Amino acid sequence: MRGSLSGAFRQLRGVKMFWPDFKTSAPLKRGHDRRGHRFRRIPARLLLPSLITLLALCSGVTAIRMAVEGRYQLATGAIVLAIILDAVDGRLARFLKSASRFGAELDSLADFVNFGVAPAILIYLWSLHALDNLGWIVALALAICCALRLARFNVVLDEPGKPAFAENYFVGVPAPAAAGLALLPMYIGFLGLVHDGEAIASIVLAYIAVIGLLMVSRAPTFSGKTIGRRIHRDMVMPVLLIVVLVTALLISFPWIMLSGFALCYLTSLPIGLRSYARQSRRYNARQAMMKTEDEIVRSEEGSDT
Repeated sequence: MRGSLSGAFRQLRGVKMFWPDFKTSAPLKRGHDRRGHRFRRIPARLLLPSLITLLALCSGVTAIRMAVEGRYQLATGAIVLAIILDAVDGRLARFLKSASRFGAELDSLADFVNFGVAPAILIYLWSLHALDNLGWIVALALAICCALRLARFNVVLDEPGKPAFAENYFVGVPAPAAAGLALLPMYIGFLGLVHDGEAIASIVLAYIAVIGLLMVSRAPTFSGKTIGRRIHRDMVMPVLLIVVLVTALLISFPWIMLSGFALCYLTSLPIGLRSYARQSRRYNARQAMMKTEDEIVRSEEGSDT
């Protein structure tokens, strides 16, 4: 009996070398796992813009459900909410300095659903279905134009050598604005000026086709990104009052305000085109003048030598 026990203890002593020595082994550092990999900690501020983008996506998908159920006013309100959230997440990302490639890709995917798919389905179910296949083709064209516009926007972001004034303009109508414009016939219908969307299906078809073309066009439009970056100290209170007043009017008279916003944006399109052309001429004139001065300096240096 003693011999068997002593043999077992000898075997355990031999196996001890394979066991971890908890007294002498170095403790695991915080942020590392047993394989030595480090867990990266992400600041919470990086998640806020993406969270708002996901909320906007939920609003856009909910708009599709409301449209299928025939609750067109709620569906339109959900798309408008998605437009507001889309404007907030970009500004919040720039304010918190949390812009990332992941956030940009997520924003583009959400924009395609919110401002391409949802408005196309909504306007088709409200009016264009009366034209059968032709109405569906135009609804598809609206979604396709939105996808093309977003893809071009992502490419233009990385384009070097753009003049400074070009940052104040978009190339074509942006997707959120196009979605708001595409719903203008529905705003008018909710005001009671149009009792049936099917009755004006032909007019709506031509209008939606124009909106799709504006998205993929090369026409410069005001971006509005630089608005609100710097506000004069004396203008703080008036700006706050205007924002509160506009918000209250939007809640109390949503269809009148949304119709007014859409008409004002349509009016700004030719103004933006003229403004861009004027600044472009000034920029080209300055570039030509600088090139001429460089040529004169080079010729003088060549004559001196």
